[in-house]
Amino acid sequence: MNSLTRILNISSSIPKSTRLITTTSTHQISDDGWLSKLLVRRIEPTKESHSRMLSDKEIVYALHTHNIRPDSVDKYLKNYKTSVEFVTSRKAELGCELVGSWTVSVGDMDQALHLWRYVGGFEKIDKAKILFKENPEYRTLEKERGNFVRSRHLQYLLAFSFWPNGEPREPHNIYEIRSYSLKPGTMIEWGNNWARGLTYRRSQNEAFAGYFSQIGRLYNVHHIWCYKNLQARRETRESTWRNPGWDECVAYTVPLIREMHCRILEPTEFSPTQ
Repeated sequence: MNSLTRILNISSSIPKSTRLITTTSTHQISDDGWLSKLLVRRIEPTKESHSRMLSDKEIVYALHTHNIRPDSVDKYLKNYKTSVEFVTSRKAELGCELVGSWTVSVGDMDQALHLWRYVGGFEKIDKAKILFKENPEYRTLEKERGNFVRSRHLQYLLAFSFWPNGEPREPHNIYEIRSYSLKPGTMIEWGNNWARGLTYRRSQNEAFAGYFSQIGRLYNVHHIWCYKNLQARRETRESTWRNPGWDECVAYTVPLIREMHCRILEPTEFSPTQ
């Protein structure tokens, strides 16, 4: 039986009222009920924002997505490397650091992704934006970079508290970013189920980091995985499906998704994680 058939069979066999762990029903589950045992990190519905319930730290991540002109990839990467060196030399002043920098090898071609970490939250981002705007050297680099890109997108993200922290990996790896657009109001259910689901994959060490959007495209989730190569990715994913319980976890989260896609990423030469 293939993976999709298993998901559909499980999903169809579970009553709809049980299959979706909604924010309006979670508080009605008794502490000794079987459903409560599914939640490693059960988050009760409160008047708190989703970000405070799902993320532990006052750290904001900026995910820059740049669509590059096909004839300008080398020039773009050279420019961005210089920009990274500029920011790194002023790390204490700007309060940000590069987590990872990648180009897409499968998916949206001629695309680059850069993930920055701001320690100090949006207050630090506000100060950094002013410093970037007022610095002639950085403004020159940014203006030059505009000649090499077709479009850009920026999201501010928070990290899921139950994912790894995106610590640098030693060479040589590929990365996969799986991006999900969720139905509004389902972020807590997603967090509950993935807190449990991630336990099935911790021993394989491929989990890199997980984030959810705060500004930009909302109800957007990004899971980043690290593999040695595409064959290792295949073997790891097939092995995961043999773990009892993983298929149920997928069955619970599939109904929450509006759209999803994945991209295979290769680290740039200046990426802290390789």
